[in-house]
Amino acid sequence: MPAKRSPFLLDAVLSPHRSLPPRGFLVLLGAFGAVSFVTGIVFATMGAWPVLGFFGLDVVLFYLAFRSSYRSARRCEIVRVTRQQVTVRRVEQNGRQRVWSFEPAWTRVNLVRAADHDSELILASRGEALSLGTFLPPDERVAFAPVLRQALRDAQTYPRSA
Repeated sequence: MPAKRSPFLLDAVLSPHRSLPPRGFLVLLGAFGAVSFVTGIVFATMGAWPVLGFFGLDVVLFYLAFRSSYRSARRCEIVRVTRQQVTVRRVEQNGRQRVWSFEPAWTRVNLVRAADHDSELILASRGEALSLGTFLPPDERVAFAPVLRQALRDAQTYPRSA
């Protein structure tokens, strides 16, 4: 039985990178909490008991900051290129989604200020522009641009009826 060919010339998911996995975060939070607790107890035994509350507050703020960071990691962009259309589905951290569609023949990829941190990968078509991968580091945007360009080239050269 022949393998079924994918209709996608490109099917990419762009998502923010988090270098600390959830299990590592729990270990880090536990270690930070233990150090804060022990230090707070030392201060409390010296008579500075209010300091213990501030160390507890530090642990809570530390937890909330990482929780916010992990929540923002739920963001992603799904970029799909077929012979008939380019589709970008953006999923926000709250689950809300937006979809953009472009015709491959009229779509261009622009990489603005490729070496800079504030570089921008733009998908442009017929006066419309969409910035892609704003959460990605510049080197990943630079690496994705030629892949997307090649998929668009492939979509433009394949017969549309195929």
